[in-house]
Amino acid sequence: MKPQRLVDLLTLIALALLVLSANLTWATADPGSGRQAVTFNGYSVTRAPVTLALAAVVAVVVTKLAGTALRRIIGVLVALLGVAAIAVALQVRPDVDELSRLRPELSQAVTDSVVLSTGAAPWPALAGGVALLLAGLFTVLTAHRWKRPTDRYEREPAAATVGKQSGGTSDHGADQWKAIDAGEDPTL
Repeated sequence: MKPQRLVDLLTLIALALLVLSANLTWATADPGSGRQAVTFNGYSVTRAPVTLALAAVVAVVVTKLAGTALRRIIGVLVALLGVAAIAVALQVRPDVDELSRLRPELSQAVTDSVVLSTGAAPWPALAGGVALLLAGLFTVLTAHRWKRPTDRYEREPAAATVGKQSGGTSDHGADQWKAIDAGEDPTL
């Protein structure tokens, strides 16, 4: 698999996992006393996974247009986005006070105690962060082997050597201009 394709695949996997973590249950708070439990998805707890995923996708798109040095810089940034996603997945554990600011029915004034449990959402966020970290590191390590965006517009080396092989000079284009200046048609 080409390095560019592998980075694209890792970034898409990271995007899917981080968006999935935003939609899964991040925390559940049970206020007790017969009240209904309140669930919080990842996006309501923290918007960081989705933001990091979108930033990484934009960065990978920019790498398609960049040269080797800029690709390496962007690769480092994507790796840092992965580290940030891992940190968010490992450290963001909302407490009752934070959740009561989001949902007033969980405040101490309304309920005596709230039982808080975490959901599965941090795990896909952690896996997405690891995928972003790998994509960034792989970009840094293989940026020199990536196809440049201007390669398709550059003159092929075979076309430049045709004039040399036929005994002529490599200034075939200059000869055509001279023919035009002399009033001749070089296409005949």
